[in-house]
Amino acid sequence: MRADVGVARPAAKPLKTLFRLRTFARPHARSLLTMLACAALGQAFMIVAPLLTQRLIDGPVGHGTTDGLVLLAGLALLASVGVMVSDYAGRRAHATGSIGVETALRTALYAHLQRLPLAFHERWQSGQLLSRATSDLRAVGSFLAFGSVFIVLQAGTFLGVSTILMTIHWQLGLLVTAGMLPVMALTYGLSRAYIPLSRQLQDDVGDLTSLVEESVLGFRTVRAFGRHRFLNQRFEDAARTVRTTGLAQGRVIAWSWPAIEAVPGILMAAVLLGGAYAVAGGSMTIGELVAFIGLLTFAIWPLDSLGWLLGEAQQAATAAQRVYEILDAEVTVVDRPGARTIESPVGRLRFEGVGFRYPAEDSPVLHDVDLEVRQGETLALVGASGSGKSTLTLLVNRLYDVTEGRITLDGVDIRDVTLESLRTHVSAAFEDPTLFSASVRENVTLGRPGATDEEVADALRIAQAEFVHDLPWGLDTRIGEKGLSLSGGQRQRLALARAVVGRPRVLVLDDPLSALDVQTEALVEQALRTVLAGTTALLVVHRPSTVALADRVALVDDGTVVAVGTHEELLATEPTYRDLLDTGLQGVSQ
Repeated sequence: MRADVGVARPAAKPLKTLFRLRTFARPHARSLLTMLACAALGQAFMIVAPLLTQRLIDGPVGHGTTDGLVLLAGLALLASVGVMVSDYAGRRAHATGSIGVETALRTALYAHLQRLPLAFHERWQSGQLLSRATSDLRAVGSFLAFGSVFIVLQAGTFLGVSTILMTIHWQLGLLVTAGMLPVMALTYGLSRAYIPLSRQLQDDVGDLTSLVEESVLGFRTVRAFGRHRFLNQRFEDAARTVRTTGLAQGRVIAWSWPAIEAVPGILMAAVLLGGAYAVAGGSMTIGELVAFIGLLTFAIWPLDSLGWLLGEAQQAATAAQRVYEILDAEVTVVDRPGARTIESPVGRLRFEGVGFRYPAEDSPVLHDVDLEVRQGETLALVGASGSGKSTLTLLVNRLYDVTEGRITLDGVDIRDVTLESLRTHVSAAFEDPTLFSASVRENVTLGRPGATDEEVADALRIAQAEFVHDLPWGLDTRIGEKGLSLSGGQRQRLALARAVVGRPRVLVLDDPLSALDVQTEALVEQALRTVLAGTTALLVVHRPSTVALADRVALVDDGTVVAVGTHEELLATEPTYRDLLDTGLQGVSQ
């Protein structure tokens, strides 16, 4: 059910999506406001310099006297100290705010990923999720903590300086203010062309990340089949796509930013010309012209930086859109209102009219499943490949929710039990074991962090996983990403130990012995009997010897349970069961 792309591309406006992220900035508003205030104060101190220059030229210099020079020099020095102090305080506040915002975003995104249903993770490429959780999140966090504040600061600076310029010479001040109009028109055109390309580039990078991840994780398979050249070609094609989109984005910036940056230069030329005529006509003093030109640089910088700020904003906007594709994904497997905890379940499991279909699929995988697993009983599920056995096991601890009927534990619908409580008492091990880059102990106790040393040792013994004591640091040995430093059988035994540690009340095993050799399998099965004797267990069977562990067998065919009985009863009454024995289950004791 996993799609090749696995990427939702909603039509939501990126800038509107970016505005939604204010929620993550709100807890750090004090730091961000402090940064804004300090930056504004620093700008104010810097604006003092041209005004002091005006006083100097029209005062002491113009009158050929030294009166007031000490005062003006002192004010200039004070302004310099003010710039230094405000810059220091602003940078400290920026560091606190930016790290806080980015941490809040990352924590929320990761927590939401953990809550999302299995269907979501099967549909999405892991590389796309990774790119959103790293580069996209960094772009959003950086803009919220710096770019957004800088836009407010620059807008305020432009308005403030324009007002001062109008008080000096209103005609030239109005001309400077009007220079904002062509800049706004140019940035609007840039926005329309840049945003789609920015989104496309980020999606292309996500696809490239997925390809790299798959190549690294499948390195042994790639080398075994000699397909590295093929994958190199795939990577080159994906990298070429990223390059093409990046160049298209670069061309948009190449024609728009120079045009935006040309406006301040034109304004400066107009002011120099107009100012010269104003001084000659007596409507402006030389000191006012010098101050006007000095202040103009503070008005030009917001205009000059607008293209860069817009690029940052658009990059963050499309990144925010991609992040929200995850944050907006619906968490479908949740606790019902009033869900309760269960302390000591008996372990009676019932499937009542259960049906299930995977999202976006028309035909059901399971239908009309009625089945009871009695307290302390081991029930084996037998059926042809694709009959629905494994899907049935995914419903017991609510990795998926049934779409029809219900599953009960001790007579209570499992959807009326809190997920935490349910998964505490229902443990599982799957055919394809997943281990984490952590110590052996942390992997075994993943579902029961409080397990004692005795319980861990007992679980390792049952799973015939005592080989871990021969590892360099025993239980504290880190086994590497996905446990690839171990053999398939060793990984499967550790996953089985994780399932049985603490003796769960209900145990779901989806062919957890498939990678074991015959001798080890026999030892594991012998040890498992002691666990299964007091545990309600649902056991998917693909190997003949595993049937012997079961008290009863359920025959699954075409998405439903067609017969239930002991091995001998089904052998005598069900031709389909006999056919399965003939093709794959020979060797089971008659």
